[in-house]
Amino acid sequence: MPASSANLGPGYDVLAAALALHLELEVEEAGAFSVEAEGLGVPLDHSNLCVRAFESLRPADGIAFRIRSGIPLAAGLGSSAAAIVAGLLAADHLYELAQEPEDILVKAAEMEGHIDNVAAALYGGFVVCASTDGAVTATRLDPPQGVEAVVVIPNEQVPTEEARRAIPESVPVADAVANISAATELVLGIQRSDLTLIGRGLADRLHQPHRAHLYPRSMEIVQEAPRMGAIGATISGAGPAVLVWTFWQSTGGVMKELNQRVGDWAEVKRLPFSPMGADVPEL
Repeated sequence: MPASSANLGPGYDVLAAALALHLELEVEEAGAFSVEAEGLGVPLDHSNLCVRAFESLRPADGIAFRIRSGIPLAAGLGSSAAAIVAGLLAADHLYELAQEPEDILVKAAEMEGHIDNVAAALYGGFVVCASTDGAVTATRLDPPQGVEAVVVIPNEQVPTEEARRAIPESVPVADAVANISAATELVLGIQRSDLTLIGRGLADRLHQPHRAHLYPRSMEIVQEAPRMGAIGATISGAGPAVLVWTFWQSTGGVMKELNQRVGDWAEVKRLPFSPMGADVPEL
């Protein structure tokens, strides 16, 4: 299951992208329940998120779970979404439940509480999500040509609940209009691989300014990224990770600038946008 970056600037709870960093879940009928997680710092009992997702479809008694993941926890890179989608698909595949992707999406969104990350983990590429009268949908777009991602992952964590509490209940109409405009430009830019539209479309006035006090160094990267040669940058999901958008010819120089700037408080990773979503291979 790929990692994911949600919001993408103006698309709060609507836009997300899959990234080439993965969680792998292996399940086996072993006669006894067990969870191995290779030092990931996650629960090794029935409260494990992969197990909980699995058990939303079928009991996990007698099932051995082996989890490997390069997705950091509480960083804004969709670790919980990847775990949920992995658990659901594992149960569906093991017990031949013949769930449609739309069924998995609905169940995953219920567990995650919002649709964007789980849709990107399931479908790959970029997703435009909607929730209307209780029905959730996601439309997939291919990654824009020539556009790459560099992710700045700070060492500290920010719980999603804390980040959500920082957003006010109401916002000025001018801010809402600005975000509608930017999100429209961003989706058009992604579809057309238009760097100018993408750059203008990364602006946000709904969530990032209200969360800036939670990760001021991350917000500095967002503000300074264009001066480093990037198309722009956005806080990844609830943060504190930063998604830096680059044109492929500029990626090396942007990474050099970022590494010099962050020092030892964050890790800089080149993570291409992933056109591939969830994959369930036979072992």
